[in-house]
Amino acid sequence: MSARKGRPGPRVLTAALCATLALVGYMKVSSEEPAPRPNPRAAAKNAGAAGPTASAAPAPVPAALPGVGPVTHAGIPDGTTQALVVRGGDRDSNTATATLYERDAAGNWSRAAGPWAAHNALRGWTADHRAGDLRTPTGVFRLGDAGGRLPDPGARLPYDQDKEFATSGVGFLGEPLEGSFDYVVAIDYNRVPGRTPLDKNRPLGPAKGGGVWIHVDHGGPTQACVSLPRDDMRELLRALDPDREPVVVMGPAADLAR
Repeated sequence: MSARKGRPGPRVLTAALCATLALVGYMKVSSEEPAPRPNPRAAAKNAGAAGPTASAAPAPVPAALPGVGPVTHAGIPDGTTQALVVRGGDRDSNTATATLYERDAAGNWSRAAGPWAAHNALRGWTADHRAGDLRTPTGVFRLGDAGGRLPDPGARLPYDQDKEFATSGVGFLGEPLEGSFDYVVAIDYNRVPGRTPLDKNRPLGPAKGGGVWIHVDHGGPTQACVSLPRDDMRELLRALDPDREPVVVMGPAADLAR
């Protein structure tokens, strides 16, 4: 029996239905835009537009030892928190200024005593001291032992009172030397630390000199030592603390500033 005229058969309906579903599916897929790929440059730009990222403030730079440059400062032991800076005018100058500084737990250096007027050797300073050259050695040296003709004024460093510290005669300007060694602090230049300043042992040999002290000023230049007025020597002896591993930093200003 034939189908009625004008009415599609089952096969025609099935084909039409499939075509319609395919068209609907195509329209649905094509109407959805693909997800954009990430753009690193745009992300970085957007992040910058949102403001800078919070960061920790830089640590403050500790206050340096005044007048002492990085080369000289490198010679100061890490454990040292007390430094006597003896600064001369130039390499041929025999007058200087001495100031005691201390370093706190944060690494900041500050003045603890002084400044004091000082003398050094007649001909000034040298980086290569020799016995009899009448120059004071420059550099950084430990201060660990003290003594003098007079009784201990309250020193924290080991103090050796001995009559052998007595001296006499006159200095380069004709000034009396008596009493110059009433108080002394041994500078650890060509000596054995831990011994009285009177010890004559010279590890570098006698040609390199020795017996370089900080002592009472006699009003003129020295052979090789540094000298301070009597009251200032007492103050220094009471201030130097072995637990702070004290040093003397000494020389002409230009050399110390390197």
